[in-house]
Formats: sequence, C-alpha cells, structure tokens
Amino acid sequence: MKVTVAVLDKHGDSAVTTVLNVLQSFDVGQVSHFAVVTSKKSFFEKPLGIVNRQGLDTSAVLGCISTRPIASSSYDFLQLEEAAVAFEGRVYAPVPKAALTEQLTKEPQHCETALQTIIEQADGDYAFWMLKEGWIAAGRDPIGVQPLYYGENHDIAAYATNRTALWRLGIENPTSFPPGTLGFADKDGFKFKPVKTLTYTPPKQITLDQAAQELEGLLVESVKRRVQGLKEVAVAFSGGLDSSVVAFLANKQGVKVNLLHVSLENQPETEEALEASEALDLPMQIHLYKDSDVEATLPKVVELIEEADPIKAAIGVPFYWAAEQAAEAKHKALLAGQGADELFGGYQRYVNENCKDGAEKVRRTMFNDVVGIHESNLERDLKITGFHDVELRCPFASYEVAEFAMALPVECKIENKPDTLRKLVLRKVAQNLGVPAVIAGKPKKAVQYSTGINDAVKRIAKKHDKTVNEYVGELFSRSKT
Repeated sequence: MKVTVAVLDKHGDSAVTTVLNVLQSFDVGQVSHFAVVTSKKSFFEKPLGIVNRQGLDTSAVLGCISTRPIASSSYDFLQLEEAAVAFEGRVYAPVPKAALTEQLTKEPQHCETALQTIIEQADGDYAFWMLKEGWIAAGRDPIGVQPLYYGENHDIAAYATNRTALWRLGIENPTSFPPGTLGFADKDGFKFKPVKTLTYTPPKQITLDQAAQELEGLLVESVKRRVQGLKEVAVAFSGGLDSSVVAFLANKQGVKVNLLHVSLENQPETEEALEASEALDLPMQIHLYKDSDVEATLPKVVELIEEADPIKAAIGVPFYWAAEQAAEAKHKALLAGQGADELFGGYQRYVNENCKDGAEKVRRTMFNDVVGIHESNLERDLKITGFHDVELRCPFASYEVAEFAMALPVECKIENKPDTLRKLVLRKVAQNLGVPAVIAGKPKKAVQYSTGINDAVKRIAKKHDKTVNEYVGELFSRSKT
C-alpha cells in the first residue's frame, strides 16, 4: 500500500501538522514507512513523531506512506536549493528519470520547462510534484495510469494518490487530475497547463493490413519496455485476446511468463483459459473461489476503489485476487490487457452505435472513452494492485499506442454488422504474430460476467435483502467511516 499527499496552506501557515495527521490516519500495520518532503528539508524512514518535533514551518509539504521501504520502492526525490521534487511511478523509456530531472538541478529557475519536458519525453506510469514555499506543481502521465486526485477548500489546496486522503483533509469532492497535464497550486487555487494529451483527428487513410503492421511494432516496443529488467513477470490471464497478446509478446522478450487465472468455481472461462495457456505453451496457475470469497473481498475492493459503483466493484474483485496471488508468488510486476477494448472497439455497445448512428458517431464515443479511461478503469485497477504492493503494467495504455489507435478508421476495429467479432486490427496483429487461432478468433466476454462475479454479487445482495446498488452503497458508506 502507498499513499502520497501534498498540501499547500493558502494562508501561508504551516501545513506540516496537517500532512502528518492525514498520514497517521492510515493503518498500514507495523511495517509502515514514511517520507516527509519540504522545499528546504526532507525526512525519510523517520517516525512521524520525530518529524513533528523538528520544528518545520512551511506552507507546502508532501508526505508518503508505504508498506515497502521508501528507498526501494517506486519513489524518487530531488532536493534543490529552494525546492524539492518527488516522483512516484516508473519511466520505461526513452531516458531514465535521473536524466529527465537533471535539468531541474541545473536550472531550477526554469522548473516549469523541465517539468513539461518530463511529460513530453517520458513513456511511463507516473505522477510527480515540485514544492516551493507557497506553491506546489504536479504532473501525471499522458494516459493517467498512475492515480492522482486534487481538490481545495477555503484553507488548503491538495493533491493525493487516492480520494480518501483528500476526504480526510476536509475536501469533499476530489477530482481526478487531468492526464498529460501540469497543475499549479498557490494561494488562489489551481491552474492547469495541458502538455501531452490525446486530440481528436479525422481518420487516417490506412488498410487493415497496414494498420496491423504498424500496431504490431508499437505493441512489441511497449511490452519490451514494460518487461525490461525483469527475469519473470505475472500476467493477469483470462484466455482472451488481450491478455494472450500481452503474454505472447512478453514471452518473446525472453522473460519467464507466469499466467495467473482467477475465477469462481465451475465457470466455462477456466476451461477456455486452460486451452489458451496450452496453445501458448505457457504455465498457468489457476485459483478458484466461492461466493463466500466474493462476500469477504467485496468490502475491501469497494474501500480501495473509493466508489459505490457495482460494475467497478464486480470487475475489481477478480483483479484483487489476481494481485493477491501475484504478491504471494513474490512477483513485482503484473501485466494486464487493460485498455484494448476502448482502443480497438471491444465492446458490443460500439457495434450497436455503429449500426445505428454510423462510424463518425462511434469513433467519437471511442475517443471519449479512451480519454476517460483513467477514471473508468485504470485508477480502479492501480489502487487495487497497489494495495498488494504489485506494480501493474499495461502495455496497451501507452501514449504511442493510444495515439495510433485513435487515428484509425472504425473499419479497422469493427464491421458495420451486429455480429462482428470486434477488435479486428488486434486480431490481425495476433494472427501475424502467430498467436494460436483458437485465441485470435475468440469472442470478447466482460470479466465480471465471464468469471461469474456479477451473478455472485447479485446473490450476496439478495441474501442481505438488498438490491446490488443498495448493498454496494452500504459497503461504501462503511468504508468512509
């Protein structure tokens, strides 16, 4: 588990006690690790009581809490003469984080330019903050894989990697920080500067074969970057197209691939996953659960996703199990196929809209879904895996892949008929790569239905004499107390 929160006192008063109090409100057991960062001095792995006795007096403070030692996790810190930088997450390419922040050391007076360069050049999943007296800047990766929220009230402006921290600061309606953007908080509140964001453009003229060839190169590079330096990696595996392509490409990079399949007992998806793993010739661990496991897991999932959303909760349960199993097996990273459905037309509603309203309308819908994928999917999944100290890496959720996919014509994704297979260009990539035909031609199934979780949640809610909405809403209310 990790939580990062940065607070600016709008009146110029000290924000130190405010940050320390919110860090102490999180119960992470006896293995807690802390960092407190200010523009002039920072403390690492010191008990918060000791930090509180240092007499710090500054209006801009950042604090981190983690179940892993701060020094060995995905944090980086840079102390400048009158400022400090904190970086959370990972940069995969093309240059290391140290090189990106070097400009800050050389020319701290031009910090905005240097922070902008990080977003422009870094392929990664990250958030960062820069603190000066009376001012905190922040940035987020262009797709929004790394969770980050912001909000303000009369006294403070704050950023945090979950909503709960902001709620505990008295900020009632935290907002998801816009991906690919720089944010600046001062006594007057927030200002934002878009740096690297997706834009809607007319479809490029390209054939399905050409699109598949280009997409293959982008996916190979994205997976290569996300497994670089790893000897082995886990893959959240359903046996479907998306997770199979990710597993296949990771295996081609020479990394030992461990497929993780989770589901309720007696679901047909498990047999299909077995068939797919055998076709890929990759080892797979199968973990099957009961309704009682769903009932036990659901409250924690609702707490982690910080929403009373039954669909997100149902999707989150199997993801929680996959991350839990990855952590028990000592895997540092978990690969997943998140993003492929939005990018390549994987949902039936896209087909329905295409048949009803035409290609331009559904193309705009797909674009809006990709732009909003950080709120609809990624934040949920990263908060769940982060709780287990497992790093989720999503090769489809790279800016280069998303930018290319958004420029494709609809015909490269779905046909204008109700029974189209969907994700046509990704299926063509799979065929070209040599992914077995039993996988490349497999229809899409939503995870909450294919694993049986959706029906299990209905049964559990009925047992408690509630609708699903009522039951999940009650769990959410309890989680906030």
